[in-house]
Parts: sequence; C-alpha cells; structure tokens
Amino acid sequence: MSSTVPIGARDLLKQAAFLLFLSSRSLSRFASQIAAVAIGWQIYDLTGRAFDLGMVGLIQFLPTALLVFVAGSAADRFQRKRVVQLCQLTEALTALYLCWGATAGQLGEFQLFAATFVLGITGAFESPATAALLPLIAPTGTLQRASALSSGAAQLATITGPALGGFAYAVAPGLPYGIMMLFWLAGMVLTGAMQVPEDVPAERLDGSKADLFAGVRFIRANPAILGTISLDLFAVLLGGVTALLPIYARDILETGPFGLGVLRAAPAVGALAMTAVLARYTITRRVGLRMFQAVIVFGAATVVFAVSHVMWVSVLALAILGAADTISVVIRFSLVQLATPNEMRGRVGAVNFLFINASNQLGQFESGVTAALLGAMPAAVLGGVGTIAIALLWMKLFPSLRKVERLE
Repeated sequence: MSSTVPIGARDLLKQAAFLLFLSSRSLSRFASQIAAVAIGWQIYDLTGRAFDLGMVGLIQFLPTALLVFVAGSAADRFQRKRVVQLCQLTEALTALYLCWGATAGQLGEFQLFAATFVLGITGAFESPATAALLPLIAPTGTLQRASALSSGAAQLATITGPALGGFAYAVAPGLPYGIMMLFWLAGMVLTGAMQVPEDVPAERLDGSKADLFAGVRFIRANPAILGTISLDLFAVLLGGVTALLPIYARDILETGPFGLGVLRAAPAVGALAMTAVLARYTITRRVGLRMFQAVIVFGAATVVFAVSHVMWVSVLALAILGAADTISVVIRFSLVQLATPNEMRGRVGAVNFLFINASNQLGQFESGVTAALLGAMPAAVLGGVGTIAIALLWMKLFPSLRKVERLE
C-alpha cells in the first residue's frame, strides 16, 4: 500500500489497480447474478417445486463447506490474482456448457445441479482470494471507503444483472449463459492486468500460522470477529428470501421472468444508494451498534416484503433491505480485514466466506424447505422475525462487538 494519507472516493477511483479490481469483481458478480436468475427460473419451470429452489442453495454451499480450509490456504500460498483468474476461467467454461445445453434443449435438473456444484467450487476459491486482494490494493486508511466502493460496484452489477438475466431468458434460454461466459472471460483479463504486491508465502511462516486451521483459531481468539461473522450466519440464514422470489414473482405478485429480475435487483438498488452515502461519509463512531441496528432493519424489511401483495411495496421493502445489509457488510468486511494479518487473510477469509455462504445458500435451502412445509409467506415472515431476534440476542452475547467504536 503506497500511500499513508487517507484519500477521497474520487481519488481512489483514479488508482489503476483499484479500478481494475472493481471492474473484474463487478463482472464476476454480474455473471453470478445472471446465473442465479437463469438457473433458479429454469429449475422451477422444470419441476414447479419450492424444495428444488432450496436444493440449488444447498448444492452450491457444499463445496464451500468441503473445501474451506484448502481454499483459504491456496489464497495464502499462491499469487491471489492467479487463483481468481483460474476460477473465472472455470466459470466461463461452465457457462459455455450451460449455453450449449440450453440452446440444444439438453439441460435437465441433473445438469443444472451439476453446473451449480462446479460454480460452488470456483466460488469457494475465488472469494477468499478476492477479499485478500483488496487490503493490498487500497491505500492505508481507506479500507472502509474502498470496501464501500467495491460493494457498490458489485451492487451496480447486481441491479442490472438479474433484470438482464430475466429478459435474456425470456428471449432464449441459452442467451443468459452466453452473457455469463463473456463477462467471466472479461473479468479474467482485467484481473491479470492488476499490479498487486507479492504476498508472503505460508511456507515462510512459523508452524502455528502456516497450517490449514490457523484461521479458525484466530477467529476463536477474537470475540468481535467471531460475533461479526456468526451474526451474519444466523441472521441471513433465517431472513433470506432470495430463494422464494420465483414463487413471489409467479404466484403471489403474478409477474414473469422479467419481474423476477426486477425483484432480485431491488435490494441492489437500495445497496447502491447506501454505498454512495458510505463512500462519501464513512462511519466514524459506534460502528458496532450501527451494525446491529442495520441487521434489525434488515429483518423488519423482510417482514414487510413477506406480507406484501403489491409490486411497488415489495420492491421498496427489498431496496430498504439491501441498504441495511450494505451497512452491515461494509462494517463486517472492514473489521475482519483490519484485524487480520496479511499472511492469514486467505484462511480467515475462507472461514468468513463459509459463514457467508452458509447464511446465503443454506438460507435458500432453509427457505425452500420451510416454504414447502408452511407456504412461502409464513416462511418469509418467520425468517424476518428470526433475524430481529438474533440481532438482539447477539447484542447480549457479544458486548465487545456492540461496543466497537471505530474501524480505522
């Protein structure tokens, strides 16, 4: 990190390495969001079962659980941008297969689940490596602002990605997968162009820091970090409604694939608006309490969405949900990265990614199962109420996290 003086968002965007990082991450996020819409809609269209939507999340989560320690070690032992490039290439090839299969009418439930599993493997390696790159690129004192900009760039892709994915699927089932392939290939090229300081290989570390499980021990020894990532796990595990959006789009709000894309994009709109605020005005005090407050708002917005039968109310609730989640994400990411030494960021990031995936993808599984048992609306209401309860409980269990005053 070449600078020791905090700089503004505009100056940060002028730095070549950071701009390339933003562009590559956005393209990968763009492709992933298109995949979520296309695969989710196609599976639900094939089977009509809410349970199968939950299975998508479970299948994508399994590689993360199985490979978490190997992926984290890879991010600390090898050049991180090369790890990201290899993942993006594999994702592009998977998208190519899906494009061929959808165009030829050869995609069934098994093929879609298999492709989802491969994308889960690449995500398990790509995410910790990407997260560990940002602190190396962001100048000293700007990580919170850089995190907000990075989140905003990804959310901008998330806004347009689902809508384009839904529209492209309506035109031709193979089209969204072709777009995914192009964006992952472009991301791979941009990642390779980044100039990143060399990482410290794990072999140079002492035995206690070089093993696969050092990240787990580090997190257990830091209550604030443990509380941060476990809060995300349980709150989003209960409160996520992403897997239920195809049901809401078709059966409750009575819209089509394009409407599903709008619903999936709505949280990103709110997130992007909040990102613009956080990029200009960083959170400078009582950051721990602000994170808990954001999670409570997330849960309340989930309840509003759950009971809504009006499209604009549903979209507004999802936008508020996205804005609240952005506050929580920026605080969580900055807190974890600033408290972790560079040579361990891959392994700590992999454990963090495991918790995030457990909340997002197992949350999809939980939502699908609960919806199959109780119905979509009761499942969503229960999830929102559960999120609020978890936030209040964690404030009692992790007082050190609640009392965190500043990040940088």
